[in-house]
Amino acid sequence: MKKPKHHIFVCASFRMSGTPQGVCNKKGAGSLLQYLENELSDRGMDEVSVSMTGCLKLCDKGPVMVIYPQNLWYGEVTESKIDEVLDALEEGKPLDKYQIT
Repeated sequence: MKKPKHHIFVCASFRMSGTPQGVCNKKGAGSLLQYLENELSDRGMDEVSVSMTGCLKLCDKGPVMVIYPQNLWYGEVTESKIDEVLDALEEGKPLDKYQIT
């Protein structure tokens, strides 16, 4: 497998017990992950890997999405925000307006 150019992590609020409990899960992080994977496929962005994570400890900003290696943190993620973030990623620049600072 080729090393991905970008790796996107979506908080799924999983705790040590394996149970999704937090804000990101309750706000639909699971469906956002599916949307993200479909959108990446539709755009032909096969150089991007996607993973769900345990709690990222930013519950007040959930759902949270992080893009590496750029270390870009996005909060209150929705499908429309994912579209804008991916547009910017394709252009090779960060989208500042949704970043968690």
